[in-house]
Amino acid sequence: MTVRLDIADRVARVVIDRADRLNAVDAAHEAELEAAWQEIERRSDVSCVVLTGAGEKAFCVGADMKDVGKSGLEYWADARPHGFGGIAYRRSLDVPVIARVNGYALGGGFEMVLGCDIVVASEKAQFGLPEGRVGRMPLDGGMVLLQRKIPHNLAMGVMLTGRRFSAAEMAGFGIVNEVAPADQLDAAVDRWVADIVANAPLSLRAIKQTVNRTGHLSPAEAQALRTPALVAALASEDSQEGVRAFNEKRAPVWKGR
Repeated sequence: MTVRLDIADRVARVVIDRADRLNAVDAAHEAELEAAWQEIERRSDVSCVVLTGAGEKAFCVGADMKDVGKSGLEYWADARPHGFGGIAYRRSLDVPVIARVNGYALGGGFEMVLGCDIVVASEKAQFGLPEGRVGRMPLDGGMVLLQRKIPHNLAMGVMLTGRRFSAAEMAGFGIVNEVAPADQLDAAVDRWVADIVANAPLSLRAIKQTVNRTGHLSPAEAQALRTPALVAALASEDSQEGVRAFNEKRAPVWKGR
């Protein structure tokens, strides 16, 4: 297996382990990533996911160009309902996902970053959608996601030039939450993980599920939508424990129910 999934202390860590190929993804690795996401969705003991690539050079450089045996139309026709890597625009995963960007995040790798909730990047990281330079397009999330996340002219500047952008530039665009020195990247990620895991597990699921299911609605419609995770969180023991712990000036003990 070249996609590793490790789960401990309510944190799932998904690692694309192909450092020799700059963590490029082919059809087999797409299937492994999809299996990892489905496993996380089945579990109730995960409050946060960290997605990254092995090694120090790359998060993921997108599709493995040596694996491309199809025309552009054939590739486009393949069913990828969740976008590149099964995460670019996945809406069935109700757990926060942090992208730990340790190096190149190009093409599909950048599309995976766009599908994450929080992005923590090494100051050495580089981002880009270079598909146009090889006669292709960012089909698996780039064209539809980037324009929704940043101003039109910035999105078009990324897609129409194929340029690489630094972590600092992406932070300026609003894509990256935090830029850290390479040797402090894990510490920065761990701080975000700790802050997330400190929250009630059901509250986290309710927040993400509601965001995922209401982005296309008006504010009034979104407010009125009773998502299953929202109802479960409001009716949970943890919702009472949180208030009780606050009043008693102690850390809450979450039970996830």
